[in-house]
Amino acid sequence: MKHKRAIPNRSFRIADQIQRDVAGLIRELKDPRVGMVTIHAVEVTADYAHAKVFFSLLVGDPQECETALNEAAGFIRNSLFKKLQIHTVPTLHFVFDRTTERAAELNLLITQANASRAKDD
Repeated sequence: MKHKRAIPNRSFRIADQIQRDVAGLIRELKDPRVGMVTIHAVEVTADYAHAKVFFSLLVGDPQECETALNEAAGFIRNSLFKKLQIHTVPTLHFVFDRTTERAAELNLLITQANASRAKDD
């Protein structure tokens, strides 16, 4: 029996497709804890069993939103089954991504440092 050869970049393509589909499905959620969510990245394990979905939030409480998304993960995964044409749809794990939040904090610190330096000059 011949083994199927791995399709190059398959995990990246699947992660990308999951990212787009999950973003659309989240908009359909009726949970008030889920605010304006942006999906930044999806990391799929090599066996496609699990996917970490990194998101940021424009408005709302990150912990409440993460809890709500993880509670809705089963519903979102079932919806993905209908959209994705792959044998195994990974179990979704939503993780709040603080990257943009940290970037804003650093920008503020840099602005403050430059302002105080300008006063000293």
